[in-house]
Amino acid sequence: MKLGQYHNSLITIEFTDKKEPVSGFLLDYSEDWILLQNNPSDFIVDGYVIVANKNIEGVYRDENEIFIEQVIRLKGVLPSINKKIPLENTKAMFEFLNNEYGLFSFSKKSNSAIYPGKLIAIDESQITLQWIDLKGKWGENRVFKLDKIRQVEFDNDYLISLKLASENLYN
Repeated sequence: MKLGQYHNSLITIEFTDKKEPVSGFLLDYSEDWILLQNNPSDFIVDGYVIVANKNIEGVYRDENEIFIEQVIRLKGVLPSINKKIPLENTKAMFEFLNNEYGLFSFSKKSNSAIYPGKLIAIDESQITLQWIDLKGKWGENRVFKLDKIRQVEFDNDYLISLKLASENLYN
């Protein structure tokens, strides 16, 4: 898979073991992770998604992606990210996201649930998050196996809203 040819282009990634593909502008990649500026639907760009580089069936860019990219660019949106994310090291990646954004979420294979929170601890096999609920209230710590994480999202409208609620409504 030659991802370099798609740099700053809108692509779609399909997986062998889950139904929902992921679309976005390819910003960076490593052996383990792929960073996209997220295109969750239609002509919307909302935050970023880092996709685990496993169980990928295919990466493509057809007429639909080209058209959507053209419309997004007509709106003045250019693919970018402010700082380089250390995708080569999973622990460093999560520490960077926590320090830079204060809140991120991830999902596992099923995509049936997201797990938003802030980093409490991380080692080679697991991550501990302080959970944030749907109203922006901080809750208990939860532990997850790193190898089960398939997508990490950050700096999107939903997470920014939760962070604002937590910082301003409960003090």
